Amino acid sequence: MAKEIERKYQVKLDAWVPQGEGIHFKQGYLNSQKERVVRVRIEGTRAKLTIKGITTGVTRSEFEYSIPVEDAALLLDNLCEQPLIDKHRHKEVHFGKTWEIDVFHGLNEGLVVAEIELASEDEAITLPAWVGPEVSSDPRYFNSNLLKNPYNTWNKA
Repeated sequence: MAKEIERKYQVKLDAWVPQGEGIHFKQGYLNSQKERVVRVRIEGTRAKLTIKGITTGVTRSEFEYSIPVEDAALLLDNLCEQPLIDKHRHKEVHFGKTWEIDVFHGLNEGLVVAEIELASEDEAITLPAWVGPEVSSDPRYFNSNLLKNPYNTWNKA
């Protein structure tokens, strides 16, 4: 079974500078229940269908398949829960590990989150200076939850 082990952090906006334009992502969910998330994503010129299981710790099962972009566009526009997630993804390498930094748009404007995939939950990592508090266990930061509870509705006080 495929596993995704991922930690997620807030980004210190005063310390991070994007290294390029990033890749535009448009994604939606055929199912956003935490036990079985089914995601459709267009990332630049490619598209994927991803199925994820429930998260335990920072690990969950994940199955990902390439699909035609035209099919993904039809699924996003006609079958996925609305609204869709709109963001740009940037990648940066720090101490040999690739960090993915998502800059959200639309109802999630202002949210910037960094993710890193690990080989094991206890893998040691060196955090970049622009990484803020870890939010891996906060379900509000799951992309599937940003549909129902967008960032602009959070009480940030």
